[in-house]
Amino acid sequence: MSEVPHESQRPRVNVRRPDVMELVGAQVAVHFHSSIVEKLRDRGGKITVGNTTLLLAEQFGFCYGVERAIDLAYASRRVFPDHRIFLIGEIIHNPEVNRQLREMDIVSLPWREMDASYDALTREDVLIVPAFGAPTAFMDKVEQRGCYVVDTTCGDVMKVWRRVRGYALDGVTSIIHGKSDHEETRATASRALGEHGDGHYLVVLTLSDVDYVCDYLRNGGDKTEFLKRFAGGYSPGFDPDRHLMQVGLANQTTMLKSETEEIQRRIRQAVLGRDGNVLAFRVFDTICGATQERQDALFEMLQKPMDMLLVVGGYNSSNTSHLVEIAEPLVPTFFIRDASCIKSLGEIVHFDLHHRRETTTYASLLASGDPVTVGITAGASCPNNLIEETLFKVFELRGVAREALTGA
Repeated sequence: MSEVPHESQRPRVNVRRPDVMELVGAQVAVHFHSSIVEKLRDRGGKITVGNTTLLLAEQFGFCYGVERAIDLAYASRRVFPDHRIFLIGEIIHNPEVNRQLREMDIVSLPWREMDASYDALTREDVLIVPAFGAPTAFMDKVEQRGCYVVDTTCGDVMKVWRRVRGYALDGVTSIIHGKSDHEETRATASRALGEHGDGHYLVVLTLSDVDYVCDYLRNGGDKTEFLKRFAGGYSPGFDPDRHLMQVGLANQTTMLKSETEEIQRRIRQAVLGRDGNVLAFRVFDTICGATQERQDALFEMLQKPMDMLLVVGGYNSSNTSHLVEIAEPLVPTFFIRDASCIKSLGEIVHFDLHHRRETTTYASLLASGDPVTVGITAGASCPNNLIEETLFKVFELRGVAREALTGA
């Protein structure tokens, strides 16, 4: 299970050559940047034209890890102009970004399970590892095929991997707060197995999951029922009666910070109640800084009067979804993929987190002639050009032309 060199393995490729990155920077700027958004951010994130006010969160959009992953993917095509280039799944969770990569003839491979396409890789092919990372089994296969590898795994994700590897080395089971079918969590879980594959992990998502685990920690329970409840979310051979004796927490880096902290508190109390001490409990804050910043900025933004909030990003983006969860109880919130979801003054197509589907809301707020304040934020995987198009769309539907907005 360890990531050790194979006789056919090529060394990791450094595509960050100065001559290449200068061209990449210009190309990425054309595709994803927005001078309008940057100017608005510089002036405090607020603009009022007529009776329409728009607010931007203080922190939103691409984080460093996302920018780095995109830059490396773009650089790969420039360094290997004539090679086949493949990507494990998606580089990040944003449809526009992944569309641009497809147009560069970068082909996505399955990420849930390896299929025959991995066996067809050759030594002349280039394989990009996404920002989420990839499970060790995938990396072992790629190394066996001898491909060129461009690894864009986020540094914050690799910090979590180091932590769970340490847990495995010490015989501690990793309890991972995350979505068991998310690319990052699957990659982290594979590292929690440790160097020899004998480590263990358990993935928990909700506070209800955690309360169930805490009750089992204190009182024991029905092992069969436990394993059924968490099916697909634990390591091979996992036995809750044996492998919950020592536990260490980690998390998918894009989870809701306050929820992760509450999970830490509850499990700590359960171990204390069982053992009378917390020697068998370890914890390390593995929420990424950019996720924290965007969540904190939204909490601050929600202190201001707003009539509605638009959260822009990919529907499968975990960090974006958590922004929606934060805002929904406090202000009418619409999770939109891009500006095209705002169909008219009274019709918004958006993603319903509770039913996991796109839906349409008919609201009269934008259509009214009354003064209105609209907030906009976005997750770490959303490019600024999509935010720009969203703010233009809001003002245009309120009767403010692009030229007037640009001038303002």
